[in-house]
Amino acid sequence: MESERDNNTSLPLASSTLGGSADVPVVDLSVTDEGFLVREVTKASEEWGVFQVVNHGIPTELMLQLQMAGKQFFELPEAEKETVAKEEDFEGFKRNYLGGINNWDEHLFHRLSPPSIINYKYWPKNPPQYREVTEEYTKHMRRLTEKILGWLSEGLGLPRETFTKSIGGETAEYVLRINFYPPTQNTDLTIGAAAHTDMGAIALLIPNEVPGLQAFKDEQWLDLNYVNSAVVVIIGDQLMRMTNGRFKNVLHRAKTDQERLRISWPVFVAPRADMSVGPLPELTGDDNPPKFETLIYNDYIDQKIKGWALEDLPVY
Repeated sequence: MESERDNNTSLPLASSTLGGSADVPVVDLSVTDEGFLVREVTKASEEWGVFQVVNHGIPTELMLQLQMAGKQFFELPEAEKETVAKEEDFEGFKRNYLGGINNWDEHLFHRLSPPSIINYKYWPKNPPQYREVTEEYTKHMRRLTEKILGWLSEGLGLPRETFTKSIGGETAEYVLRINFYPPTQNTDLTIGAAAHTDMGAIALLIPNEVPGLQAFKDEQWLDLNYVNSAVVVIIGDQLMRMTNGRFKNVLHRAKTDQERLRISWPVFVAPRADMSVGPLPELTGDDNPPKFETLIYNDYIDQKIKGWALEDLPVY
């Protein structure tokens, strides 16, 4: 594990006191004042590490199609889901991940972009519209991610393309995970996803209407309110490290519901495994020395995984 503190070295216990709903910033991207948008997403990243965006340009119908296709996949017989089962890599379908621990979910995990890293054997062939819908959604995800990274760059006084280039530009890796959390009566003991920060740069998530995502702020767990058709934006470890700590890599987790099925669709955006990532020279200096070591991203992943205690292991 790195000597640096990455806000994930001491995770709050699952029984931490809940603080109610969180007034997580919601940014309306239909606003024509670019300066306003730059200020809003930058402030949210500095103070929260998480925010929601609405009127983001992703067609509502496409989002509904993506959600329908994902739900239909998990409703398939077990034998059919196993046709895209996880093997040696992280990609594929997995049921009851970390089965001996109080994490309960099924999930499907596969790469989206760039084309050179896609392995379609992990993309379900049933429902038949899955590939077409997911590829179209990926195009919108890339556009929205680059737009947000551009505003965040400008918010710190950098050229618009800075963060996009710093994670590899066209070679930045996009990965989809569909989380399927069945209802459970013992919601106090069963966590859908353990407390964690995201290892990559940024994640963009859409949930179904059942709330469950929580962020840790001001020493308490706060529920994120469900906002119809919103995309939740989560700042990850690499943006925190590149900004020398100015952006927060928010600690978050997912809870199950007693009566309703909860599903979420996070898209994780990360540098290539062989890229060096660390504080940007433009954001450091004699009066603000680097707080984090520059590392090859793959080495960072290895160090972080080795530093996890089993009971704290996130589900990526």
